[in-house]
This record gives sequence, C-alpha cells and structure tokens, in this order.
Amino acid sequence: MDVRSNVMSENQSNVAWGLLLDVDAQLPGPRHVRLAAAFRAAIRGGVLPSGTLLPPSRLLAADLGWSRWTVTEVYQQLVAEGYAHARVGSGTRVAQLSGVASEPMPFPVPAPTATGLDLAPGLPDLRAFPVDRWLGAMRAATAALPFHRFGYPVLGGEPALRRTLADYLRRVRGADAHPEEITVCTGVTDAVTRVCVAARAAGLDSVAVEDPGWTRLRDAIAATGMRVVPVPVDAQGLRVDAMAAVPGTRVAVVSPAHQFPTGVVLSPGRRAALLEWARRVDGLIVEDDYDAEFRYDRRPVGALQGADSRHVALTGSLSKTLSPALGLGWLLTPQRWTGPVRTMRQATAPGVLDQLALAEYLRSGGYDRHLRGARRRYRARRDTLLASLGSRLPGLPVAGAAAGLHLLLTDAVPEGDARGTVTRAATAGVRIACVRQYRIANRTLDTALVLGYGNLPTQEVDRAVARLAAELSTAAGAGRAAQPATSRGVAVRP
Repeated sequence: MDVRSNVMSENQSNVAWGLLLDVDAQLPGPRHVRLAAAFRAAIRGGVLPSGTLLPPSRLLAADLGWSRWTVTEVYQQLVAEGYAHARVGSGTRVAQLSGVASEPMPFPVPAPTATGLDLAPGLPDLRAFPVDRWLGAMRAATAALPFHRFGYPVLGGEPALRRTLADYLRRVRGADAHPEEITVCTGVTDAVTRVCVAARAAGLDSVAVEDPGWTRLRDAIAATGMRVVPVPVDAQGLRVDAMAAVPGTRVAVVSPAHQFPTGVVLSPGRRAALLEWARRVDGLIVEDDYDAEFRYDRRPVGALQGADSRHVALTGSLSKTLSPALGLGWLLTPQRWTGPVRTMRQATAPGVLDQLALAEYLRSGGYDRHLRGARRRYRARRDTLLASLGSRLPGLPVAGAAAGLHLLLTDAVPEGDARGTVTRAATAGVRIACVRQYRIANRTLDTALVLGYGNLPTQEVDRAVARLAAELSTAAGAGRAAQPATSRGVAVRP
C-alpha cells in the first residue's frame, strides 16, 4: 500500500505529512512491522532528514485505514531504535543518525539546458546520439515481427537480446555470460534494486557501498529496507579490509573498472581480496560496470564477474554510452539469484521494440562503431580539458584514471565551501559537482570538484573552464602555486 497523507499543505518542508510510504514494498508480515520498515527505509535513504516532523498518529492511521494502535506502536519502536525522538507537545521527529547521511539529501545539480555550460558528471554526449542508426535498427528488428509479439515483454527480457548481450559481454568484457542468466532491466539502479529485494527476501539485511559513490544508488538500496554500510574508497579502490570488518554484511555494490567519483580503478590486490571475501562469507558482489567502455591509455580491465561467476553479478546500461532516455540495462547473475531478481514484485522492463532494436544494433556492429567514435571524441575532449585547466587553474592537481567521462579537480575549494561553490557556479552558468555531495563519512576529498566532459562540446571547454576559474578565484582568492595541472591519476594499472 502506498499512502500519502493529505492533511497539510506540502509546502512545509520540515514535515512528513506529504510523504509517500511504500508499505507494500516491504517483506510480508504484520502491519506494524511493514510500516516500521517503510519508515526506516525513508529515514536511511534521506527522504526523511533529521528533524522532520512525522504525521500525528491519529491522522496517519486514518489515511492508512488502520487502527491508531498500529501507528502508535510503530512510532514507539522507531523511538526505541533511535530513528526518532518524541516530546510532549512537539510530536515525533526524525533523529540524527550515525552511519548514514546526517544532513538532508544532497542538493540537486541544476539540469542541463541547451545554453548552459555543462561540466557536471553523469551524461554522455547527447548531441551524438545516433538517431538514424537507432531508428534503422528498430525498423530492421520489427519489419517482419509477428503481430502477437507487440504485446508485453517476456519475463527476463527478449531472448534475442539476451543471446546478443551474452555474446557481447563475453567478447568485450571477458564475462562468463550465458543468456539464461541475463535479465534485461531499465538500468543499473533497477538492477541493484532487484538484487536488494531478492537479498532481503533471502534473509540478508545490509549492503556495502563505496564511499563516496552515487547517491541515487544508495537511496535506491535504502528504499528496499536494506541497511547501507559505507566503505571508504582510497587510491586502490574499495577498502575491502574495512568492509570485511563489518559483521553480517554479505552483499557489496562495487565499480571496479572506474569508480565514481574518485576515478580510481580497483587494484589487482583489492580485486583478489574482494573475491576472497565473497567466497568466505558466501556473499554476492554486484559489479557496476561503470564507464568500462571508455579507457584512453590502455585496454580496460576485464570484468570481475569473469573470475567468479558464482559470487559476482554484473550490471551495465546504455545511460553513459548512448542515452539514459532509452532506459535499457542488463543484469547478469549467478544461477541461484536469477529467478528471484526476475520475479520481483512490481518489477518493470523496457519495451519489446527497444529491446529488439538494441539486439539488432549490437548484432549489426553499430554499437561497436558508435563506441569507437565516442572513445576518440572523449579522449580529445579530456585532453582539451586538461590543457585548459593547466592554463587557467595552474597548481590545482587533477586526479582520476584516463577513463570515463569525468575527472577530479582536487584542492579546488576551501574547506566547507564545496556546496556553495557548486551553487554559485550554476548561477554563473556552469554546471559542476563536488565530491562532498556524494559521500557519507569519507571526508578525504571534501575540497575536490567533479568535472564531467561528456555532455560539453569540445569547442566550449575552455570557455567553461574560464568561467569556473573566475568563480574559484572569487571564492578562494589568489595565491595558487604556479604549477601546471597534470593528469595525476590515482588509478593502478593492473
């Protein structure tokens, strides 16, 4: 049951009376258990930040159509567990938790526009989307399609796409891929959500995530009711020793090929340690194959899944290679997990025609040709960005492997001013991001900016950096050391 309380205007940002609680997404059980789980997920995920006033028990009970005792029991349980605190005359409010984000959800980076200078991460070159070739692939795939195939997608995805994806992942990523173990989904977030729901149904209750890492992915994990366990990332990638020290954790979401936002590649020693951990606890590694298609100084490292298909699930999507608008991704799972992730209640699947178009695009070699052209374009754009940073912001080190669609500008902002810098840059017409908005507890890169170059035309790079340099100069003043910026990447070359 999804319930939204309508008793007060939703423009009051410090109250939860307009909150949508997904009670039915929780595991089966008594009503008070499911409602408490829904509240925990909302609090852990940052949907209900510290200090938020929860709805009065009488009104929430009326919205739910349940007894007031049920809601009162839930509130008492949340207080006992430290998720909330109650005060006579002041209601029940969300408490400040340790181990999860202690501030409201990170502020959103302004959406890209047709006229702004887009140095924010997360998008490929949207101008380069192969419209004609994609439409051609769709026409070729559907020209002789029988009428009965224009119905709903089949469970797990179209067989033709799963076969083609298996061939592609074996050939390009070195994966141990079999069509029957591939589930077509809408993207990486969807894939991770499916795994978390299946893991929770199997009795697991926590997921280790990289810190810093994608905030949206953490929120999706918390929304399933799983406890998010932040694990610090350093120059070699995920701190496997820190993760192994957390008892009971048996699921980890990791991006070995190119970590976001630090840009590091998981070192050989850490890869071996991660696999050993999974075997020892009989756990599951969810390998987010983020940016694996784009490596500019050497061939990308093969997928971790190819080294142990029994303990690693591999997920990827088209969001960074073609467009997030397509909503197409895949999840390659160990055999014992395939059934549970496919039969997840309320699971969504891409449309049949889009799936068949991707199968044709892969089969015809169009996707490979697109990636080859994109690599050349992004490598040249990255070089242009490095040259401009060296000229206009001398002395600021650049970190991250020569890969993907972003890099780090370290020591760029004063301590505690990263968020303000992002906001002021947006006002000046430049979209950027900071590491601060992606971390939970790992403060080592709080003065670093994340600069994306996927969705900015090469001819606009220097203008964007000039505008950014003016903003940084205003914020931090002069006095930087006269040292050219270099690609001082922290990635290990396995």
